[in-house]
Amino acid sequence: METSEALDFIREHHHAVLATMRADGAPQLTPVTAGVDADGEIVVSSRETAAKVRNLRRDPRASLCVFTERFFGEFVQVEGMATIVSLPDAMDGLVDYYRSISGEHPDWDDYRDTMIRDHRVLVTIDPSRVGPSYSG
Repeated sequence: METSEALDFIREHHHAVLATMRADGAPQLTPVTAGVDADGEIVVSSRETAAKVRNLRRDPRASLCVFTERFFGEFVQVEGMATIVSLPDAMDGLVDYYRSISGEHPDWDDYRDTMIRDHRVLVTIDPSRVGPSYSG
């Protein structure tokens, strides 16, 4: 599978499980909503205090399994190095993330206020390895 095929799949299917590494080397798994930004990086919104963010700041390796709403069926796994973008630098990316998954927000000022209040960050993952094919 080519990276472009995996990104096309993620643009259409946003349910995912993100795997990061705990300090003791054990995996930490989190259900997330994933999108793809204009630069071809996978994006996930999180809170500054979340375990996945702490883990990725220490060890930026990330694996993501993205699947359809049916859960069983098509899926793709993507691995890469993650970067954490904190506010205020994350705001434009968080807006783009929302738009790419849900479309227009009914009140962008409220959305931005919520991002600040919740201490949101944008996790970006540069895909370096993809597979298997989404037919398994």
